[in-house]
Amino acid sequence: MSLNTANKIFLCVGLIDLVGLFVWLGVALHLAYTRMDVMLNHLKNSPAVTIRAHFKSGGPWGKLFLLGGIMGAVTTPGIYLRDGGVNIEEIKSFPTHLKRKLVILQWAGWVLLTLMFGLWAVVTLGLI
Repeated sequence: MSLNTANKIFLCVGLIDLVGLFVWLGVALHLAYTRMDVMLNHLKNSPAVTIRAHFKSGGPWGKLFLLGGIMGAVTTPGIYLRDGGVNIEEIKSFPTHLKRKLVILQWAGWVLLTLMFGLWAVVTLGLI
């Protein structure tokens, strides 16, 4: 069976996306296992994070769930400020290098997930 150019491009994009998702997961788990205590110490008065703090001991999935809450609070604090979910002083005092990593990680995750759903839509619609 021979692949045409469109199929080769689709295959390459799909493989790059799949590898990217695994790398993203590895980076997220690395941050969750190595920097979780630092993140929780900086957000100890933010209810949106402290509610999930007990998931820290819940294995990899619990750590990812907690990291997702922290990423949301740090990346888009305006959503959490309205209902008192985060303390603005804690967000301001959060380490800049860690905040930058969390923002990049969250946006990279959204891009990779959107690309995966786009590939699924292409296949579902029969465009390839």
